[in-house]
Amino acid sequence: MPVLLVRENSRVRGWPAYVGAVGLGAAALALASLWTSGAWATGIGAAVTTFSGLVAERLQPRRGTAAGGDDAPATGADALLRTATGRIPTLRQVDRPEPAGAHHADGHPADGSRTPAAPPAYIRRDVEPQLREALGRAGFVLLVGESTAGKSRLAHEMARTLFPGHAFVRPLGRAALPQALRVAGTRRRAVLWLDDLEEFLGAGGLTTAMLAALSAPAPGRRVVLATMRTQEFRRFDAREEGRLTGSDRDAWRTQRDVLRQAEVVRLARHWSPEERGRAAAHGHDPRIRAALRAGERFGIAEVLAAGPELLAAWHNAWAPGANPRGAALVAAAVDCRRAGLRSPVSRDRLRELHRPYLEERGGGDLQPEPFDDAMNWACKAVYATSGLLIGNYTQGYTAFDYLLGAPGLTPVPEHLWQALVARVTPAEAYDMGLLAHQEGRPRRAAEALSRARLGGAPGADFLFAITVGDAGRPRRAAADLAGITRRREDRLGPAHPDTLAARHQLAFFTGEAGNPHAAAGRFAALAAHTASVLGADHPDTLAARHELAYFTGESGAPAEAARQLARLLADRLRVQGPEDPQVLATRRSLIWYRTGEPARTEEQLAELLADAERCLGPDDPHTLAVRSSLAAFAARAGRTAEAAAAWESLVADRTRVMGPDHPHTIYARLEWARALASSDRPEEARALLTRTLDDARTLLEPGHRHLRLARELLAALPPAGRHRA
Repeated sequence: MPVLLVRENSRVRGWPAYVGAVGLGAAALALASLWTSGAWATGIGAAVTTFSGLVAERLQPRRGTAAGGDDAPATGADALLRTATGRIPTLRQVDRPEPAGAHHADGHPADGSRTPAAPPAYIRRDVEPQLREALGRAGFVLLVGESTAGKSRLAHEMARTLFPGHAFVRPLGRAALPQALRVAGTRRRAVLWLDDLEEFLGAGGLTTAMLAALSAPAPGRRVVLATMRTQEFRRFDAREEGRLTGSDRDAWRTQRDVLRQAEVVRLARHWSPEERGRAAAHGHDPRIRAALRAGERFGIAEVLAAGPELLAAWHNAWAPGANPRGAALVAAAVDCRRAGLRSPVSRDRLRELHRPYLEERGGGDLQPEPFDDAMNWACKAVYATSGLLIGNYTQGYTAFDYLLGAPGLTPVPEHLWQALVARVTPAEAYDMGLLAHQEGRPRRAAEALSRARLGGAPGADFLFAITVGDAGRPRRAAADLAGITRRREDRLGPAHPDTLAARHQLAFFTGEAGNPHAAAGRFAALAAHTASVLGADHPDTLAARHELAYFTGESGAPAEAARQLARLLADRLRVQGPEDPQVLATRRSLIWYRTGEPARTEEQLAELLADAERCLGPDDPHTLAVRSSLAAFAARAGRTAEAAAAWESLVADRTRVMGPDHPHTIYARLEWARALASSDRPEEARALLTRTLDDARTLLEPGHRHLRLARELLAALPPAGRHRA
């Protein structure tokens, strides 16, 4: 199995202003012994100097259509890290960790020269033997850990120790991945370095077929070594798969399968007492000494990269007269990353994107500094490490990755999303659409994926059809999926997993479009076929059985649905365990369709809600769905005031988590109105129904069941001004 390192950011960070110098003039030649951040993942910009006399490949600045706008650089298809003579370096030559993506730990040496100081001594990590063993036997290794946990430094040290003569093949962006694979494939010994692996996944990215083509006959000859932030890796783990419906799961199947090829090694952010003891032996280095003084609240690598200090600097900058415009620039860059954009953003684009953030916090009342001063502040290597923004004028800018996990971040605002989605490339649009879909934002996902589909991004047509259906147009989705299913059957055959996935989505949206009988028939055939191809316990087989039971119940046979769900629950408990999200979803469906004592039913729902909040958190869609069932049962029991309050609270939370346009949010608003009407508050119900119907008409396709329900509820209200007796 290959070995892969998961880390947070593949870019070289925190280098001084000379990084963007164009050409190799006198100043650049004076830096001939240095790596610089010009070699980071964008792969665009001036020729940059390297340690050991190496220079990254001379890349001419190009104008493209990236999110930065017309002045943004586009990543070159041949952008690989190279020596000054155009050769691929060996790991022996890469004698500093920064070109591998490690956070810089000091901006200048004590003598005040412009040459960056030597990196801190490498501190042996407890996980090193596990990583060494994995690299010795696997072809693909992934190191996973939080931002600034020290993943890149650990990977770099181990790779140099084990493979000093191997070619160090580092693509500087997704577009350069095919070239990197070709170069690595021609070498007898090579390390393909994929820092921030998520940047190399998605449309046009890494596939299992590419990995298979790169495999070498002997272990250690050709190795894929990658890093990934824990937050990104969790999007593809087993628990995340359990959270998702069949449609979501199909969307990231290819990327998930790539990760499954890797041997994963995990690196903790907090350092163990043994690691801290080894660090103390290097206490003569003031940087390590200061990190040790920070106590056990932070990891040593985290402190060396100044993550906590930079986060505090960002928060403090919002104060009037401080650096509020700089803080707004950072906020815009952070949300670009959180929206799924992985390429840097140009200076001119940041000038436009930051303005709404500044206005929302007070605008002119904050006494904002001039734009140039704000950019200088945000890019300055604060605390002698990295700036809050990383990059330069030629390459564009990206947010320091530590900020992406800051507590209390609100959802990406609509103004930022709309400004981005109109300017991104098809591949970037696919990334943004996939992330929006996973986060339960189908309208945003459909906007981005429409652009990706029109631009020819691989797989975008399938994911676009799913998001269209999830956004409230199931008939359109079913029509598109029927064509996709036929094409996959012809091209791949009826038993191919991708064909089965398309059949699943076609069956689902057939039912959502108002034909539960046909959906149940399709899922019955699919469940049998999937079991024969993938196995009875495969997640896709279990998912098909769940949908079969659901549409059986919606077809008017709740008792049969309950029988199917009881058998499914037993199988899922055996295969997936009691805390799996899909097990919780099956419990909810079984409670809903099983007839019994109302008090006992609500007691079971309350127990399920406690389990969901404990296992998944209060904002997980499964947890919100359980609250929906509890509110519905309160209404059935005649506790209308309680039901109205429960639906009102659920509307607020679904709006916050999923957005106001999500069909689940619209449904909660309709049920809230129903409860208001039953509580003898018809005028409030009328106002809410009228607003909801107006909104739903613009979002949902004609004939959607939510539109029918809204009209039925409005028709059932007494005439305006009259209350029921």
